[in-house]
Amino acid sequence: MFRPPVDRAMRVLDRSFFRKSVPLAAARVLDNKHISRCRANLGHDLLRLDRMASVRPDPEESDLKKGRKSLLLRPDIRPNDASTWSNKLRELVDSKEVAVAPYDLDLNYDYWTYHDIMSAILPQDEQEELPTGFSIVGQIAHLNLRERYLPYKTLIANVLMDKNPTIRTVINKVDDVGTSSEYRTFGYELLAGDPDMNVETKEADCIFRFDYSKVYWNSRLNTEHSRLVDMFHPGEAVCDVMAGVGPFAVPAGKKRVFVWANDLNPDSYASLEDAITRNKVDQFVKAFNEDGRSFIRSSAKQLMEMEHHVKIFRHVSRSSRSQAPSDEKQDPSPLQILTQPKTFDHYVMNLPATATTFLDAFIGLYREHEDLFTPHTDTKLPMIHVHCFSTKSDDNKEEKIKICKEISERIGYTITPQTPELEIWDVRDVAPQKRMFCASFRIPPEVAFR
Repeated sequence: MFRPPVDRAMRVLDRSFFRKSVPLAAARVLDNKHISRCRANLGHDLLRLDRMASVRPDPEESDLKKGRKSLLLRPDIRPNDASTWSNKLRELVDSKEVAVAPYDLDLNYDYWTYHDIMSAILPQDEQEELPTGFSIVGQIAHLNLRERYLPYKTLIANVLMDKNPTIRTVINKVDDVGTSSEYRTFGYELLAGDPDMNVETKEADCIFRFDYSKVYWNSRLNTEHSRLVDMFHPGEAVCDVMAGVGPFAVPAGKKRVFVWANDLNPDSYASLEDAITRNKVDQFVKAFNEDGRSFIRSSAKQLMEMEHHVKIFRHVSRSSRSQAPSDEKQDPSPLQILTQPKTFDHYVMNLPATATTFLDAFIGLYREHEDLFTPHTDTKLPMIHVHCFSTKSDDNKEEKIKICKEISERIGYTITPQTPELEIWDVRDVAPQKRMFCASFRIPPEVAFR
């Protein structure tokens, strides 16, 4: 009854087609002072329709000018058939508080949702999985349409943009991430809206600005970003080998974690530097633009040679400073001084297609520096968090074995699912038979000191 009209031959969006007048009954409230009481008494009789208020302007033009209101009633209540009225409605009519009258409820394109409109356009045999999943990055909606929906891609994009006011651009991915570029960018086509791909987005209370067509960003990884950042502690050092625009590095910097963040893509590096400045984490986060393999080794050496301290002061608001006596306005003593460690506590390698191929760079990473670690000091060898793809199963048992085998081959040392401190985390499904994982393990001494 309230569904939109259907046109399964539509290929160009005609918004004017979607109009419908639904005949209903309304309880005309004869004195606006009684609206609240009438609504309460007619609770069960009122029309319950998503996104539609039951209080409407009076259908009689003469009373409409007086500002009178009506209450829309359920479709099974008919204005000229008192047998369909409830006892409450009869009582209100008899007491002359309301009058029941016909009411034509006009619905149009603006009322119906994206799902409503697409259900009225797409062929019925294509409606098992309506294309509703998409990523939003800033003002951009990023679709990954299946082949059977490509003939309707422009329709889908226009309706999607109409029904999501914050979206100004709709694109569709035309190849897999990294297929056409080593920088993890992807080919896309503009389906609707503004071609400008510069976006601003917020994650973990941090602001990022970048050209979405030139860098890698995946909003669906926000939970994974938070999961790893939660492992880092203030004063620790983290090496983010494939940092992108900084979704791990910048939030970690806000936690007062020292992060050396690297990305090979010059555009990612530029956006990373912008995010560091914009989010005021420059004392903790350093940006690099190098090859990941060489960065693993060079950063470990540089960190051992560098001295860096950050003084932490008590935060004092401007108003408090201006009201303080002059002798208290001097620079106070720091609450704490954080010293950058000489070795990294964690390595993050979020390049799931190829990150495991970089693991051989850790062989001999701390050769001749055994004295920096246990048992000579309290410092443990770093944890590595390497992302990868594998198949998917209900228990991931076979996948964990395969991932451990891959790691073992790369580092020349056997890692198994039973290895202490090893965790293989199920990050997300990326395709019907493909899953993203994060393998976390501590570098074995037999690898680091070889």
